[in-house]
Amino acid sequence: MTAVTLMWEARAAEGRGPELLAWARAAGLAVVPRRRETFTAPGDRVLVLTWWDAPYDADLPELPEPPADLVTRPVHRWRFTSHGTD
Repeated sequence: MTAVTLMWEARAAEGRGPELLAWARAAGLAVVPRRRETFTAPGDRVLVLTWWDAPYDADLPELPEPPADLVTRPVHRWRFTSHGTD
């Protein structure tokens, strides 16, 4: 089975980075991934990666869009295939 990683990244509205981080950490998924990790970056960005033992095109649950007033733009989403660790 392939390992696929889903990336969810959002930019908070001015000064609302801590709220967006709290929202993302509390957002649940219908199925628990193999691994889930949350990151922050300058510019009030929040990134959530989830790892799944599934094919690349599998129908997997994703974090939803946060409330519109909490972000400056729509969420960016990407899907990656793992090629192992070096």
